[in-house]
Amino acid sequence: METPHRVSTLELFFDLVFVFTITQLTVLLADDISFRGAGQVLVIFTVLFWMYGGYAHLTNQVPPDRTVRRVLLILAMGAFLVCALAVPTAFGAGGVAFGLGYVFVVLVHSALYTQAHGTGVLWFALPNLLCALSVLAAGFFDGPPAWGLWMLALLIQFVVPQLVQRVAASGAAPAEAASAAAVTTVSDQLGGMSAEHLVERHGLLLIIVFGESVIAIGIGTGSLPLSVGIAGGAFLALAIASALWWMYFVRDEGRAEEVFAETAPEKRFKLAMLAYYYAFLPMLLGIAAFAAGVKKTIGHLGEHLHTGPALALAGGVAVYLAGDLAFRAVLGIGPARFRAAAMLLALATVPLGAATAGLWQLLALVVVLLAALGAEARRAPAASAERAQAATGSG
Repeated sequence: METPHRVSTLELFFDLVFVFTITQLTVLLADDISFRGAGQVLVIFTVLFWMYGGYAHLTNQVPPDRTVRRVLLILAMGAFLVCALAVPTAFGAGGVAFGLGYVFVVLVHSALYTQAHGTGVLWFALPNLLCALSVLAAGFFDGPPAWGLWMLALLIQFVVPQLVQRVAASGAAPAEAASAAAVTTVSDQLGGMSAEHLVERHGLLLIIVFGESVIAIGIGTGSLPLSVGIAGGAFLALAIASALWWMYFVRDEGRAEEVFAETAPEKRFKLAMLAYYYAFLPMLLGIAAFAAGVKKTIGHLGEHLHTGPALALAGGVAVYLAGDLAFRAVLGIGPARFRAAAMLLALATVPLGAATAGLWQLLALVVVLLAALGAEARRAPAASAERAQAATGSG
């Protein structure tokens, strides 16, 4: 049986600092709701979330239970804060500051892993550093050269670690094949992962990010007097965020922990990468996009929306659902058809907001999400009853 491993308060503190980067990305997107702005948000957050995942896996295996580890983690928080402050100008005057902060984030991550695993971490620490140096170099350029260096960073981030693993495995001598086969993944080299900690840590991150959508309501209203229309729009925006929360925390989180608990510890790393990086990335970005749409809409509920805000509202919900569908597919959680239908119907609300008013688009999104949740509740009651019975029995 695994030793219980819960998320520490320092890790939660770390997540609060990291989520400030998402707040800044929301500001960036709200100020420039365009393909260019969306592209910048996507690239910046993909790079940042890679290292957030690195720290989540780090504290899963190397808990911050010693003074030196706590100090290093706090230093990493400071570096993430620098990155967050530089996010709005990461493709401009703040690019060098962002790059320096990111280099420091990577160096501290490597130092913390070395605390427990020595120099064996170099095979993935060096690609992370190359990625960070590429981001830093991008800060010295504008336009296409900067974009090229950011793309190089993503290429290094995703491709190099896979190549290193393949070369390590294929370059082994026949006599070493059996042992080499066991040293081709992060989990093999660094040990297994705690399922309980993994699911809880990412769930806490998600709930903090949901808070951004609530904050967006207040920022969007600004100093406007509270009217019935604004109160109604705020309620609808909160209802959408609540429905998205329900889909993961009521429907998926418990089942995800069950899947990870049933998976051999040494095989959890790959599953975690698929579920809590590749699938979680669009879920988090979807909330950020929705929050940006709320900021632009909540003070103009009775007006026709421009395409940008209407697309941010609907697209944010759709991107979240796309990530959630990927999450469910990776872990074998179903059914998928209701959420897939909701994703398409959410996108169909864009012309509604542009042709009528933001209030009606928000209402339509609420109806779509509640209908999907209601359909799931009616069509999959047996599975829910079985899980509830199992939980009662185990208690």
